[in-house]
Amino acid sequence: MAEKEYFVHPSSYVDEDCSIGKGTKIWHFSHIMSGCTIGERCNIGQNVVISPGVKLGDGCKIQNNVSVYTGVECEDGVFLGPSCVFTNVINPRAFIERKSEYRRTLIKKGASIGANATIVCGHDIGKYSFVGAGSVVTKNVPDYALVYGTPARVHGYVCECGEALHFAGDTAVCGACGKKYRKNRELEVEEIG
Repeated sequence: MAEKEYFVHPSSYVDEDCSIGKGTKIWHFSHIMSGCTIGERCNIGQNVVISPGVKLGDGCKIQNNVSVYTGVECEDGVFLGPSCVFTNVINPRAFIERKSEYRRTLIKKGASIGANATIVCGHDIGKYSFVGAGSVVTKNVPDYALVYGTPARVHGYVCECGEALHFAGDTAVCGACGKKYRKNRELEVEEIG
């Protein structure tokens, strides 16, 4: 029998029929449920639940006390802050099974979700966007957007490296790494070099 190429703390449970990538670390009291896919070099913190069908790309970091429910997909390099929350049904009732109504939530490449934020299901979180701590996301978050509040609203834009962008007209240059960005009429931001 081949040795596992990932680490699981002895207090955690990993169900059968999971795919876990090389170099991933699963820490204390976590539960990885059957049918999920976890990429390479991920770091799964303490007391985390990964539900069936969830997909995590390479290099994701999930902080303590996060439940990633069925319907959530995280692309590469996603950061989920401590105790952030996902939903997967719009109108839950304890006495009505609604598994056929799960809605998909896509967290795109490089996005960060702050501590205690709530992501209402059925929305996309744009690539390299940043959701502030304690926010409640009730609609799609654009690429590179900085959103916060209840409900979360766009308050600015951030670079791929996470630093705030300051636009002069429709362009910005990151003061930290030098990457360049352009904003179009629809207020969508894209990297231009």
